[in-house]
Amino acid sequence: MSSKKSKWKFFIFILSCGKIKCTLEESEKQGSFQKLCFSDISLSSSIEDLSISLVGSRLYTFTLEELREATHDFSWSNHIGEGGFGPVHKGFVDDKLRHGLKAQTVAVKQLDLDGFQGHREWLAEIIILGQLRHPHLVKLIGYCCEDEHRLLVYEYMARGSLENQLFRRYSAAMPWSTRMKIALGAAKGLAFLHEADKHVIYRDFKASNILLDSDYTAKLSDFGLAKDGLEGEDTRVTTRIMGTHGYAAPEYIMTGHLTTKSDVYSYGVVMLELLTGKRVVSNKSRCHGQRSLVEWARPLLRDQGKLQRIVDPRLEGQFPTKGAIKVAALTYKCLSQHPNPRPTMSDVVKILESLQDFDDEFIGPIVYVAVSETSH
Repeated sequence: MSSKKSKWKFFIFILSCGKIKCTLEESEKQGSFQKLCFSDISLSSSIEDLSISLVGSRLYTFTLEELREATHDFSWSNHIGEGGFGPVHKGFVDDKLRHGLKAQTVAVKQLDLDGFQGHREWLAEIIILGQLRHPHLVKLIGYCCEDEHRLLVYEYMARGSLENQLFRRYSAAMPWSTRMKIALGAAKGLAFLHEADKHVIYRDFKASNILLDSDYTAKLSDFGLAKDGLEGEDTRVTTRIMGTHGYAAPEYIMTGHLTTKSDVYSYGVVMLELLTGKRVVSNKSRCHGQRSLVEWARPLLRDQGKLQRIVDPRLEGQFPTKGAIKVAALTYKCLSQHPNPRPTMSDVVKILESLQDFDDEFIGPIVYVAVSETSH
């Protein structure tokens, strides 16, 4: 264990948050900033330079003790989730902690030192979310870097992840209109990343990384695996194939060729989950050599006569027929085996905007059976 700790501290030293060579231009205008990326980082400087050179006054730097207090010492009663980065706890901060800090509930994500992610993923979150602000990206409030501890403080998203909401057992099915609202919000967030001055390729778009507020507004989270593209280009080649099984584009898995169209494929997988109500991974009914959700559903997406075989049966026919046909066609294009035929995320946004509050006949009525009080 001591050997592991020493290796970790050496790793932290080598990848210490170096001095950023250019400063952030404060602006609310989308895409108007000079975006920093990993290539802008000097690895020879100290952690203190991060707050000075990168984020200025936009993010708050917290101590470990302050975050312990905010989360009641990371108590189990405040534990709200766990991901590849580490455990997440609910907390509360206000201007007593930092002058000017809005009183609010927060989510505090703590790096698991024994997990698969590390300092570089923590740093990627700060570099991206420290600069980018958008209604459909989760807001990063601050961070903590103390000894080997790495923590991130986000706005609290009351409804958790899309994965939890969509696949919850023993609860009412998510309505069609809510699914389309979430699909549009997530698409807007992804389009914003792709259209930045230096493209951001998300690389890990999936249902568990889409968070929902109390009004089901979708916001993208977890940018630890994101890659910044070259200016004016939207492609990268990587030797490390990262992401989540079932969501990654086929060309990325086979060649390591990563583009914004790789994200579009992943988006299509999430759309398929919204459409069918089925998980793309970890579904027992498709184990033991059976076809994946994409392999099963994609051929059916372009056959209007088989629409009812695809759409989530829990909706009980409560969805607009013409709207569902257009969503199926869009999903089919996003899931193309080759990147070129896939639409851009801007095109996806335009199509989904036209389908919000779609006025059309439902396939079938809701059947409600009243049970008599005297019935046994």
